[in-house]
Amino acid sequence: MFTIKFVVEPNKTIFAVMERIRHYLEQIAKVSDEDWKIFSSFLKNQTIPKKTIFHKLGEIENYISFLEYGVVRLFMPSKDKDSEKDMTFGFCFKFEFVSAYDSFLSRQPSTYQLETLTESKLWSISYQDLQEVYEKTKMGNLIGRITAERLFLIKSKREQSLLFDDAKTRYLNLFKERPKLFQEIPLKYIASYIGITPQALSRIRKNIF
Repeated sequence: MFTIKFVVEPNKTIFAVMERIRHYLEQIAKVSDEDWKIFSSFLKNQTIPKKTIFHKLGEIENYISFLEYGVVRLFMPSKDKDSEKDMTFGFCFKFEFVSAYDSFLSRQPSTYQLETLTESKLWSISYQDLQEVYEKTKMGNLIGRITAERLFLIKSKREQSLLFDDAKTRYLNLFKERPKLFQEIPLKYIASYIGITPQALSRIRKNIF
């Protein structure tokens, strides 16, 4: 079982990451220095090994995290515990927020899991600490908004693609949007994400390349 262990980073490293997180937030709205000082004081980091499920089905999500580096998969595990039948519905990459946010928000058990596909470093704020940010700053809602929008777009984009595009189009669109994804993620997860079997994906790739 994976246990979250937060560690202390050198000041120079912390500053660089904090600037990156602030820049990400300020693509949506300006953050005051005072608000930023309060929010950033709560952020703690953890490095999670490759292929680690760090949020499990049925658990209540207690963190919103920012990926300094790494790749995280969002998936619903197969009921018969066959990993080949897991339903992958999203990926998160460096410089993005990741969370089982619907569980975080509702305080209800999650219906899916989060897994690192590569070694990943996360900067996290807990649910309890974020409530304090809400009370003391104007930026608390901004964090929630960005995370909620991120989760919605992950799910919505995949659902619309499954409804309106054929498998080849879904593959080509994904390849066009995130070419590096195919270097970092096993093809079986990509196949699951676009709603086909690994064998069908292999046939599509052979016809294209």
